[in-house]
Amino acid sequence: MIQHFDLPSGERMAYRFLPGDGPAIVFLPGYMSDMSGGKAQAVLAHAEAGGRACLLLDYTGLGQSEGVFADKSLPLWRDEVVALLDGLGIERAVLCGSSMGGWLMLLLAEALGPRAAALVGLAPAPDFTDWGYDDAQKAQMARGETLLQPNPYGPEPTPTYAAFWAAGQANLLLAKGIAFDGPVRLIHGQADGDVPWEVSLKLAAALRSADVQVLLIKDGDHRLSRPADIAVLLTALDALGGARQ
Repeated sequence: MIQHFDLPSGERMAYRFLPGDGPAIVFLPGYMSDMSGGKAQAVLAHAEAGGRACLLLDYTGLGQSEGVFADKSLPLWRDEVVALLDGLGIERAVLCGSSMGGWLMLLLAEALGPRAAALVGLAPAPDFTDWGYDDAQKAQMARGETLLQPNPYGPEPTPTYAAFWAAGQANLLLAKGIAFDGPVRLIHGQADGDVPWEVSLKLAAALRSADVQVLLIKDGDHRLSRPADIAVLLTALDALGGARQ
Protein backbone atom coordinates (compact mmCIF):
# COMPACT_ATOMS: atom_id res chain seq x y z
CA MET A 1 0.00 0.00 0.00
CA ILE A 2 1.34 3.43 -0.95
CA GLN A 3 1.64 5.86 1.94
CA HIS A 4 2.73 9.49 2.17
CA PHE A 5 5.30 11.17 4.39
CA ASP A 6 5.07 14.86 5.29
CA LEU A 7 8.42 16.47 4.54
CA PRO A 8 9.75 19.58 6.30
CA SER A 9 9.01 21.50 3.08
CA GLY A 10 5.31 20.72 3.47
CA GLU A 11 5.28 18.47 0.42
CA ARG A 12 4.30 14.82 0.72
CA MET A 13 6.55 12.00 -0.46
CA ALA A 14 4.95 8.75 -1.63
CA TYR A 15 6.51 5.51 -0.43
CA ARG A 16 5.93 1.83 0.26
CA PHE A 17 7.59 0.36 3.33
CA LEU A 18 7.73 -3.35 4.03
CA PRO A 19 8.90 -4.18 7.57
CA GLY A 20 11.21 -7.17 7.89
CA ASP A 21 14.60 -8.45 8.93
CA GLY A 22 18.06 -7.03 8.41
CA PRO A 23 19.10 -3.64 7.07
CA ALA A 24 16.25 -2.28 4.97
CA ILE A 25 16.75 -2.36 1.20
CA VAL A 26 16.15 1.19 -0.05
CA PHE A 27 15.59 1.33 -3.83
CA LEU A 28 16.52 4.61 -5.50
CA PRO A 29 15.10 5.00 -9.04
CA GLY A 30 16.79 6.65 -11.99
CA TYR A 31 16.22 10.05 -13.58
CA MET A 32 12.51 10.77 -14.05
CA SER A 33 11.67 7.25 -12.84
CA ASP A 34 9.56 6.17 -9.90
CA MET A 35 8.78 3.16 -7.73
CA SER A 36 6.32 1.66 -10.22
CA GLY A 37 9.20 0.42 -12.41
CA GLY A 38 9.91 -3.25 -12.95
CA LYS A 39 13.21 -3.37 -11.04
CA ALA A 40 11.74 -1.63 -8.00
CA GLN A 41 8.76 -3.95 -7.95
CA ALA A 42 10.98 -7.01 -8.35
CA VAL A 43 13.11 -5.91 -5.42
CA LEU A 44 10.03 -5.38 -3.25
CA ALA A 45 8.54 -8.78 -4.15
CA HIS A 46 11.85 -10.52 -3.50
CA ALA A 47 12.25 -8.79 -0.15
CA GLU A 48 8.74 -9.78 0.86
CA ALA A 49 9.39 -13.42 -0.08
CA GLY A 50 12.56 -13.40 2.00
CA GLY A 51 11.15 -11.56 5.00
CA ARG A 52 13.44 -8.55 4.48
CA ALA A 53 12.67 -4.93 5.17
CA CYS A 54 12.31 -2.85 2.00
CA LEU A 55 11.51 0.75 1.13
CA LEU A 56 10.41 2.07 -2.26
CA LEU A 57 9.84 5.77 -2.86
CA ASP A 58 8.98 8.42 -5.41
CA TYR A 59 11.22 11.47 -5.42
CA THR A 60 9.30 14.71 -4.97
CA GLY A 61 8.20 16.05 -8.33
CA LEU A 62 7.76 12.52 -9.69
CA GLY A 63 5.33 9.61 -9.47
CA GLN A 64 2.79 9.98 -6.68
CA SER A 65 4.84 12.43 -4.63
CA GLU A 66 4.03 16.12 -4.54
CA GLY A 67 6.20 18.87 -5.97
CA VAL A 68 7.40 20.28 -9.28
CA PHE A 69 10.18 18.32 -10.97
CA ALA A 70 11.82 21.46 -12.37
CA ASP A 71 12.48 22.64 -8.81
CA LYS A 72 14.29 19.48 -7.67
CA SER A 73 17.93 18.46 -7.35
CA LEU A 74 20.08 15.60 -6.10
CA PRO A 75 21.06 17.25 -2.78
CA LEU A 76 17.42 18.11 -2.13
CA TRP A 77 16.33 14.52 -2.77
CA ARG A 78 19.19 13.28 -0.58
CA ASP A 79 17.93 15.35 2.33
CA GLU A 80 14.34 14.28 1.74
CA VAL A 81 15.26 10.58 1.68
CA VAL A 82 17.19 11.02 4.94
CA ALA A 83 14.11 12.67 6.46
CA LEU A 84 11.97 9.75 5.29
CA LEU A 85 14.37 7.18 6.77
CA ASP A 86 14.40 9.10 10.04
CA GLY A 87 10.62 9.36 10.05
CA LEU A 88 10.21 5.62 9.51
CA GLY A 89 12.84 4.77 12.11
CA ILE A 90 15.09 2.94 9.64
CA GLU A 91 18.42 2.64 11.42
CA ARG A 92 20.37 0.59 8.84
CA ALA A 93 19.98 0.46 5.08
CA VAL A 94 21.31 -1.32 2.03
CA LEU A 95 21.12 1.42 -0.58
CA CYS A 96 20.29 0.21 -4.08
CA GLY A 97 20.59 2.87 -6.78
CA SER A 98 19.70 2.59 -10.45
CA SER A 99 21.40 4.96 -12.94
CA MET A 100 21.00 8.45 -11.42
CA GLY A 101 19.88 6.68 -8.26
CA GLY A 102 23.43 5.30 -8.10
CA TRP A 103 24.73 8.87 -7.69
CA LEU A 104 22.09 9.63 -5.07
CA MET A 105 23.05 6.37 -3.33
CA LEU A 106 26.59 7.70 -2.87
CA LEU A 107 25.42 11.07 -1.57
CA LEU A 108 23.16 9.27 0.88
CA ALA A 109 25.97 6.98 2.00
CA GLU A 110 28.04 10.03 2.93
CA ALA A 111 25.10 11.63 4.73
CA LEU A 112 24.08 8.49 6.64
CA GLY A 113 27.55 7.39 7.71
CA PRO A 114 27.43 4.05 9.57
CA ARG A 115 23.70 3.76 8.94
CA ALA A 116 24.54 2.80 5.33
CA ALA A 117 25.30 -0.91 5.57
CA ALA A 118 26.08 -1.65 1.92
CA LEU A 119 25.66 -0.27 -1.61
CA VAL A 120 24.37 -1.91 -4.78
CA GLY A 121 24.61 0.14 -7.96
CA LEU A 122 22.79 -0.82 -11.13
CA ALA A 123 24.34 1.03 -14.09
CA PRO A 124 25.30 3.77 -11.64
CA ALA A 125 25.74 7.25 -13.11
CA PRO A 126 27.67 9.41 -10.63
CA ASP A 127 28.76 12.80 -11.98
CA PHE A 128 26.66 12.49 -15.14
CA THR A 129 26.10 16.26 -15.19
CA ASP A 130 29.83 16.47 -15.95
CA TRP A 131 30.61 13.64 -18.37
CA GLY A 132 27.10 13.27 -19.82
CA TYR A 133 26.96 16.59 -21.68
CA ASP A 134 29.18 18.33 -24.21
CA ASP A 135 30.58 21.82 -23.76
CA ALA A 136 27.81 23.50 -25.75
CA GLN A 137 25.12 21.80 -23.67
CA LYS A 138 26.87 22.75 -20.43
CA ALA A 139 27.13 26.35 -21.61
CA GLN A 140 23.41 26.37 -22.40
CA MET A 141 22.51 25.20 -18.89
CA ALA A 142 25.08 27.52 -17.32
CA ARG A 143 23.11 30.38 -18.94
CA GLY A 144 20.04 29.18 -17.06
CA GLU A 145 18.39 27.49 -20.04
CA THR A 146 16.67 24.10 -20.01
CA LEU A 147 18.25 21.41 -22.18
CA LEU A 148 15.85 19.16 -24.09
CA GLN A 149 17.13 15.86 -25.51
CA PRO A 150 15.52 12.96 -27.40
CA ASN A 151 14.05 10.36 -25.07
CA PRO A 152 14.72 6.76 -26.17
CA TYR A 153 12.08 5.49 -23.75
CA GLY A 154 9.12 7.73 -24.62
CA PRO A 155 7.69 10.32 -27.02
CA GLU A 156 8.42 13.42 -24.92
CA PRO A 157 11.94 14.91 -24.84
CA THR A 158 13.96 14.55 -21.65
CA PRO A 159 14.58 17.88 -19.90
CA THR A 160 17.62 18.77 -17.83
CA TYR A 161 16.93 21.94 -15.87
CA ALA A 162 19.68 24.44 -15.24
CA ALA A 163 19.29 24.31 -11.46
CA PHE A 164 19.46 20.51 -11.42
CA TRP A 165 22.61 20.58 -13.56
CA ALA A 166 24.27 23.23 -11.38
CA ALA A 167 23.49 21.28 -8.20
CA GLY A 168 24.99 18.17 -9.77
CA GLN A 169 28.15 20.05 -10.69
CA ALA A 170 28.43 21.18 -7.08
CA ASN A 171 28.22 17.58 -5.85
CA LEU A 172 30.69 15.72 -8.09
CA LEU A 173 32.24 12.70 -6.37
CA LEU A 174 34.56 10.68 -8.60
CA ALA A 175 37.56 13.01 -8.49
CA LYS A 176 37.48 13.70 -4.76
CA GLY A 177 36.89 10.12 -3.59
CA ILE A 178 34.02 8.58 -1.63
CA ALA A 179 34.45 7.87 2.06
CA PHE A 180 32.51 4.62 2.33
CA ASP A 181 34.03 1.47 3.83
CA GLY A 182 31.24 -1.10 3.57
CA PRO A 183 30.63 -3.68 0.85
CA VAL A 184 29.75 -2.38 -2.61
CA ARG A 185 28.43 -4.27 -5.63
CA LEU A 186 28.25 -2.54 -9.01
CA ILE A 187 26.38 -4.15 -11.92
CA HIS A 188 26.77 -2.68 -15.41
CA GLY A 189 25.88 -3.72 -18.95
CA GLN A 190 28.63 -3.37 -21.54
CA ALA A 191 26.01 -2.57 -24.17
CA ASP A 192 24.79 0.40 -22.11
CA GLY A 193 24.21 3.29 -24.51
CA ASP A 194 23.47 5.85 -21.78
CA VAL A 195 26.07 5.30 -19.05
CA PRO A 196 29.43 3.89 -20.21
CA TRP A 197 30.35 0.78 -18.26
CA GLU A 198 33.75 2.33 -17.56
CA VAL A 199 31.96 4.67 -15.12
CA SER A 200 31.53 1.73 -12.75
CA LEU A 201 35.28 1.07 -12.91
CA LYS A 202 35.97 4.71 -12.08
CA LEU A 203 33.50 4.51 -9.22
CA ALA A 204 35.15 1.35 -7.88
CA ALA A 205 38.48 3.21 -7.83
CA ALA A 206 36.97 6.27 -6.15
CA LEU A 207 35.40 4.30 -3.28
CA ARG A 208 37.53 4.01 -0.15
CA SER A 209 36.14 0.55 0.58
CA ALA A 210 38.30 -2.46 -0.24
CA ASP A 211 35.20 -4.64 -0.57
CA VAL A 212 34.07 -3.50 -4.03
CA GLN A 213 33.06 -5.85 -6.83
CA VAL A 214 32.11 -4.87 -10.38
CA LEU A 215 30.01 -7.31 -12.39
CA LEU A 216 29.85 -6.63 -16.13
CA ILE A 217 27.06 -8.10 -18.26
CA LYS A 218 28.41 -8.18 -21.82
CA ASP A 219 25.07 -7.88 -23.62
CA GLY A 220 23.32 -5.86 -20.92
CA ASP A 221 21.77 -2.52 -21.89
CA HIS A 222 21.17 0.48 -19.65
CA ARG A 223 17.86 -0.68 -18.26
CA LEU A 224 19.08 -4.11 -17.10
CA SER A 225 15.46 -5.14 -16.78
CA ARG A 226 15.57 -8.61 -18.33
CA PRO A 227 14.79 -11.47 -15.92
CA ALA A 228 18.43 -12.60 -16.00
CA ASP A 229 19.63 -9.06 -15.21
CA ILE A 230 17.20 -8.70 -12.34
CA ALA A 231 18.30 -12.09 -11.01
CA VAL A 232 21.87 -10.76 -10.79
CA LEU A 233 20.63 -7.76 -8.81
CA LEU A 234 18.58 -9.89 -6.42
CA THR A 235 21.52 -12.25 -5.85
CA ALA A 236 23.69 -9.29 -4.90
CA LEU A 237 21.07 -8.00 -2.47
CA ASP A 238 20.74 -11.46 -0.90
CA ALA A 239 24.50 -11.66 -0.40
CA LEU A 240 24.48 -8.32 1.42
CA GLY A 241 21.44 -9.04 3.56
CA GLY A 242 23.47 -9.28 6.74
CA ALA A 243 25.94 -6.48 5.97
CA ARG A 244 27.44 -5.12 9.14
CA GLN A 245 30.25 -2.86 7.97
